[in-house]
Amino acid sequence: MKRSNHGFTLLETLVALAILAVALVAALRSVGSTALATAGLRERALADWVAQDRLAEYRASGAFPAPGRNEGRARQGRSDFVWRETISGTPNALFRRVEVQVFDGAGGEQLSSATGFISRPLR
Repeated sequence: MKRSNHGFTLLETLVALAILAVALVAALRSVGSTALATAGLRERALADWVAQDRLAEYRASGAFPAPGRNEGRARQGRSDFVWRETISGTPNALFRRVEVQVFDGAGGEQLSSATGFISRPLR
């Protein structure tokens, strides 16, 4: 008796579908984690800009801030951030050290920090 093979059996089809399902789930997980990582990188980049903006503001204004701590809020790229800065003296009385930390909108997670030096304006 001769047997002809004209198609796949039900078992072969189910195994192929199971393999395809596992591959699709792995691909979706990969895409999801990439999307989350991209969003995190965007937030950190915006937070870096907030920190750099704070330092640039001192340089542009020519102010020589007194030592102490300041805190405020900033909006960058439709996201809200909380910044905290610590201004301290240096061994050279003509300079101040400014350290800026930037947190998420709730003030919980630190996303960025930057340190800069401000010089006393010449008169």
